[in-house]
Amino acid sequence: MTGRKLFRTGLALAGVAALATAALAAPAQASTTAATGTTAACVLSAGAVTAAGAQTTSSVGGTPPVKSQTVNTHGVYQPGKVRVASTFIREPNVSGADISGFVLQGDSLYRSVFGLDGTNEIDPTYPSRLTRVGGGWSNYTVLEVSEYKFERDMAYGLRKDGTLFRWNYTTGSWRSTGSAPGFGSVKSMALIGKTATYDMFLANLTGGALYSIKIPTAAPMKPVVTKIRPSGWGGFEKLIANKCGASGTLLLGIDKDAKAGFTYAVSHANGAATVIQNLGKVNSTFPDAVNFRWGVVPDLDPLTGG
Repeated sequence: MTGRKLFRTGLALAGVAALATAALAAPAQASTTAATGTTAACVLSAGAVTAAGAQTTSSVGGTPPVKSQTVNTHGVYQPGKVRVASTFIREPNVSGADISGFVLQGDSLYRSVFGLDGTNEIDPTYPSRLTRVGGGWSNYTVLEVSEYKFERDMAYGLRKDGTLFRWNYTTGSWRSTGSAPGFGSVKSMALIGKTATYDMFLANLTGGALYSIKIPTAAPMKPVVTKIRPSGWGGFEKLIANKCGASGTLLLGIDKDAKAGFTYAVSHANGAATVIQNLGKVNSTFPDAVNFRWGVVPDLDPLTGG
């Protein structure tokens, strides 16, 4: 895979797989109802960076939700350095897989590229690199990237003062395309929809509300914020999403204080009319401070939840 293509391999999600489903009462973390038009028979691929610098992979799905055995890739980063990660892309190659994504370490943004061998450890023959993109990131708490069918590459960063920034990025260059204030209460944002003309996120607030944030690709940047639920979502420090059904989302909420995860089947985002089915508490813990989602190449990543 060429460096250019690997760089443009932005974010997507692992494939949807069928799992057994069953009814389950919703826990206290969020009020929910049945998600009409969205199936619970979906999975997502969750990743993490451990305190020791390993990168992990596990799948989450089913009702009640089950987390697969975690696979570790050791020695990817220096211990304790990574504090935020974007979606990472895993694309199979002849010997293992090509891996790419972005991380924040201290005040700097880095592009992370490496290869895996057949045992899911770093391939020593691969031209791995951790390339510094730029500084000034110490006050950013959210980082995500969105590529639409190899036609556009956009990145989003949320600063602690509540300003949401957007960039277009190409090989070796990030170009600012706008910002918007007023997002100081956002705890986490999960990309759920991508089209030629906008990106859509789900975001939970410190006060417990759940919102959709629709961001048209046109300039100037003018997000459209819509309340989905007024309360019940404040306990999650991280949201991770995957396509589920024709136009829905499988959403994983991670409570880092309890090291617990809960999954939800969410219909196409439509304000208060959005239907959410709580699928239950995941059977295993989420012990790491840095969580992200695993994806695939953009043309296999429709993300139609918003």
